[in-house]
Parts: sequence; C-alpha cells; structure tokens
Amino acid sequence: MTEQYRYADAPTVETSRVIAATPDELWALVSDVNLPARFSTEFQGAEWLDGATEPAVGARFRGTNEHPRVGRWQVEVIITDCEPGRVIGWEVPSDGAPAARWRFTLEPVDGGTQVTQWCQIGPGRSGLNMAIEQMPDREHDIVAGRLAEHRANMERNLDGLAELVAAR
Repeated sequence: MTEQYRYADAPTVETSRVIAATPDELWALVSDVNLPARFSTEFQGAEWLDGATEPAVGARFRGTNEHPRVGRWQVEVIITDCEPGRVIGWEVPSDGAPAARWRFTLEPVDGGTQVTQWCQIGPGRSGLNMAIEQMPDREHDIVAGRLAEHRANMERNLDGLAELVAAR
C-alpha cells in the first residue's frame, strides 16, 4: 500500500550526495542561508535579523519565497541546530509548532562528505493548510505534491553545491 500523507503527521523528505570535499570546506557553503537561493525555484533569499550575521542557535533570519500558485511571501526563521562542520538546521515557527523544519547534515565518508538536506512540513499551520481545507479529500495529493516540490529544489541545491565545489 502506498503511504498516505497527512499534514498533521509532519511528513519529511530528504536527499543526499557524496561531495568530494571535507565537512569544513562544505560548512562555509551550507551555513550560508542564501546558498539555496542560488539554485531553488522557490527560495529567493534571506536577510539576518536582530543584528545576527552568521548562524548560531537562536539566530533569526527572514526568508523570501515565491511560488507560481501562491505568489511571494516572507517567513521569519530561527536557527535550531548549529554545529560547525556537522549540521545546520532551522524552523519556521507557527502557532507553537513549526510549519516547516530544514536541515543540512555533513558526514565524512570515503571520497568526501555525505551532504544530506532534510525537510519536514507541518504540523504547525502554513499556506498549505488553506489548500487542504478547501479540498480535504485531496490532502494526500496536496502534501505529496509539496514534498515532491521540496525534493526537486533540494536536489537542485545539492547539484549546485557539488558544482561549486568542483569549480574550485
């Protein structure tokens, strides 16, 4: 049986690549909150808030996104995980539960570093909830479609990251 996605279950998606670089070399790239804007079809860029200039647990930034079905919007994001050379993660807070969580993880392996980008959507409210509320019988399709969009952009991020490293 095919998995039935429910937003309230906070489904996840991830993708990984081995990139021929050390975790420390890759950290300089993945810890740049604007890196995904170079490759994503949705994420347009970010600016640090509250005087922050680099990632640290508790630091905040405002991200700008654009989607053909939704238009342009901004979210304020908080860094939740920050271990240089190992992991950077952030979440989009919403009504006491995150609307989304994102993370890059770096793990040394033969041939370089395994870079994994991971995302969880829900359970906190987001723009996706409006579509689900309008078409509750299509919740699985709506959530599966959103996860597929995220996977495609995450693949673009890792492909772009590998190209940046190869070009050095």
